[in-house]
Amino acid sequence: MLVTGGTDGLGLALARRLIAEGARVAVCGRDERRLEAARADLAAGDVYVAQVDVTDGAALDGFVDDTAERFGRLDGIVSNAGRASAVPVVESTDEQWQSDFELKVLAAARLARRGSAYLERGGSIVNVLAISAKAPDANTTPTSASRAAGLALTKALSRELGPRGIRVNAVLIGLVASGQWERRAAATGAKVTDFYESTAHTARVPLGRFGLADEFADLCAFLLSARASYVTGAGINLDGGLSLVP
Repeated sequence: MLVTGGTDGLGLALARRLIAEGARVAVCGRDERRLEAARADLAAGDVYVAQVDVTDGAALDGFVDDTAERFGRLDGIVSNAGRASAVPVVESTDEQWQSDFELKVLAAARLARRGSAYLERGGSIVNVLAISAKAPDANTTPTSASRAAGLALTKALSRELGPRGIRVNAVLIGLVASGQWERRAAATGAKVTDFYESTAHTARVPLGRFGLADEFADLCAFLLSARASYVTGAGINLDGGLSLVP
């Protein structure tokens, strides 16, 4: 299994879950400190940790090739690298749009293009997006546009790769605990638990709380597995009921 953005937060939680289920896992990230922490965290499994910038096409292709060569096969791919970039469109710049689409859309397309060559019948791709892909709010460009493009890519790939027995799905997250949110809490000086509670309350999450990284990992692990053998082309919300669009 290959997971981009797998050295921190949700990606790291997924890597742990996959290893616990017996998978061999390759993860990548850019930050050297997080890479070293991930190597230590995942040391008990058969894991390959690489420093890769997913916006570098040659480096991403090399990571896919190296993973397939190292493990002898590739059963699943998770495109998880990303960050929030939300501003009013009138304040946005061309550079912000280009950077966002390069990171979230082109990287996912490159990953599918290279990785699908190694996937066999029963293989799976999961694109990690956000609920704004279905229900964008004001002042959320360019990220809402790139997430919507990612959802369209997911659906197109599911139809393109389905005849080969390869499934493609997307997980659309709402408020789910992660390293990004912890860093936002730290920037405000608030305790993480208090920050999560107040943010969920302000957002009016029906379940009344943030999602957990382990809940994300459970859903992704299911979609990657044979247990989801008839699920493809789906964009599944993981948001505690936050989105009004199912």
